[in-house]
Amino acid sequence: MTDVLGTWSEFNVAMLGATAGLAGLVIVAASVNVEKIIASPVLVARLAAALATLLLTLIVSGFGLFPELEPFWYGVAVLCVSLPVLVIQGYASYRVQVDPERHGRQRILKSIPGFICLACYVASGVMLLVGHPAGLAFTAIAALTAIAAAILISWIVLIEVLR
Repeated sequence: MTDVLGTWSEFNVAMLGATAGLAGLVIVAASVNVEKIIASPVLVARLAAALATLLLTLIVSGFGLFPELEPFWYGVAVLCVSLPVLVIQGYASYRVQVDPERHGRQRILKSIPGFICLACYVASGVMLLVGHPAGLAFTAIAALTAIAAAILISWIVLIEVLR
């Protein structure tokens, strides 16, 4: 059963490198305007959620490279690491919802991207716990959507800070 996780090792290595590099770039890009970013609780929360999402992907991909790790325990790890990121994303969503500069649908649309990858990570963790083989594919989908969401959110934060 552990061979199944080993078949994803190249994907996990790629995700480790991609997310580590991307997280570094986001931090450098944010540091250029850090004073303006920290002046806005909404931007701080959204950038923290984007970085937490990248960190989640990095950690989950790293766990995927543990030798002889059973898929069940990989699922446990995915769920355990996803929980704090879900809290951070929830807080970022809350900050967006109470932002007086945004209205109705804009608020909801700004919260969706961060939750899509988390839903995929939770689904993959549950599938792995129950022994469903699609759990690993969902983990890959979660990693890819996490990178996309983090890029989108980071870009929006960096654009909004210059308004």
